[in-house]
Amino acid sequence: MLDLSFVREHADLIRQMGQNRGVTIDLDAFQALDAERRRVVTEAERLKALRNRSSEDIGQRKQAGEDIAALAAEMKQTSQQIREYDERIAELDEQLRRFLLTVPNLPDATVPVGRDARDNVEVRRWGAPPQFDFTPRPHWEVGERAGILDLERATRIAGSRFALYRGLGARLERALANFFLDVHTREHGYTEFLPPFIVSTDSLTAVGQLPKFAADMFHLEGTDWWLTPTAEVELTNLHRGETLDADSLPLRVCAWTACFRSEAGAAGRDTRGIVRQHQFQKVEMYKFTRPDESYDELEKLVRDAEDLLQRLGLHHRVILLSTGDMGFASAKTYDIEVWLPSTGAFMEISSCSNCESFQARRAGIRFRPKGGKSEFVHTLNGSGLAVGRTWVALVENYQQADGSIVIPEPLVPYMGVDRIPAPKS
Repeated sequence: MLDLSFVREHADLIRQMGQNRGVTIDLDAFQALDAERRRVVTEAERLKALRNRSSEDIGQRKQAGEDIAALAAEMKQTSQQIREYDERIAELDEQLRRFLLTVPNLPDATVPVGRDARDNVEVRRWGAPPQFDFTPRPHWEVGERAGILDLERATRIAGSRFALYRGLGARLERALANFFLDVHTREHGYTEFLPPFIVSTDSLTAVGQLPKFAADMFHLEGTDWWLTPTAEVELTNLHRGETLDADSLPLRVCAWTACFRSEAGAAGRDTRGIVRQHQFQKVEMYKFTRPDESYDELEKLVRDAEDLLQRLGLHHRVILLSTGDMGFASAKTYDIEVWLPSTGAFMEISSCSNCESFQARRAGIRFRPKGGKSEFVHTLNGSGLAVGRTWVALVENYQQADGSIVIPEPLVPYMGVDRIPAPKS
C-alpha cells in the first residue's frame, strides 16, 4: 500500500494516478476521514494533558488534606471521554487502512500513460515465426490427435476450463517445470522453494490480492484459507514482518506451484483449449532488493524469463504495459508474449513487475542499511514461466504435418524422446 502521509500530502498526484489507471479513488471520503481523525486525536491529546495536570493537582490537594471528591469525579468523566476518543481513533485508523488497501500503486515515470492494452509499447522481439508447408492446427487439435491431451475427460472430472494431460503430454508438462527450475537455480541464481498451495487471508492481503480480487480466487468455505492464485503470494510472505540483512540483498527465490483462478471476468475468452484455466502450473521468480537496485533487477528478471524461451527456440516479444493495463500492485510491468501459429498472434506467457515498496509496506518487510534507519525493501515478481502456456506454444510451434511434435533439444534429456509420435490412424 501507499504511505498514509504520502497520500495525504499528494492528493492531486493520487487523483491523476487514478485517472491514468482508469480507476476511481474516493479522495473526498479519505480527506474527510483523515480530517476527522486529526480532530479527534487533537481533542484526545488535549484531554490527556488535562488529565495529567489534574492528576498532579489531585495528588497535591490530597496531601494537603483537602476534599478531592469533586475533582476525582471530574477526572473519572475525563478518563471516560478519553476512552471514547481512543476507540473512535481506532475505528478511523481501520477505515483509513481499508481505504489505503484499495488504492493501487503509483506507476513509475517511465510507464506510458494509456487507457488499456492498445496503449502498451513493444520493446523488442526475438526470433521469427516458424514456417509451415501446411495449415498449422491449434494446440487442442494437435494434442488430442497425438493422444496427449483429453479435454473431454477433464470436463467429466471437473467441468470446463480444466486440462487432462496423458502420457507424453503429462511428461512434457513435468519436463518444462523441471527445466525451468533447473535453469533458474543452477544458472540464474535463484533459491528454490516448494510452498503450500493453500494461503491465508493475511498472506493474500500482504501481496495485494485482497480485498480487491476476492472474486478472482477460490475460497475454502468456513475457513481463513484460499487456493493460491500464484506463488507470488507465498514468496512475498517468506519474510513478512521481518527486517532483512542489507548484505543479503538482493534475495532471488523461485517456486513451482499449481495456481487456481476463478476467471470470473473471462466469460467468452479463450474457451477452446487450455490457455485460460481454473488450475494451471507456473514457475514463479521473486526478488527482494534495495530500492536503488530494483529497476536493474527488473531488467534481469525479464531477461531470465526470455532466456528460457530462447533456449526453446520460441519466437516472442517484450511489451511495456501502459498505466491502464498494469496490475494493481505494480509500479512497472513487462509482459512477454509468445507466438502461436494457429492464431497468427502473440499470447502472454510471462508478466514481470517491480512493485517497489508497495507489497513490502503491506507485509512489513524492511532492511537496515549500515549506519541508517530501516527502510522497506522493493519486491519484484515474474513468471518464469507459465508451464501450461509454454506447453501450448511448444505443441503449436513444433507440430509436424504428420501430427507428430518435435521436442526442442534442451527438453530431450527430461523427456527421454526427441519427438512425440504421430497418430497411428
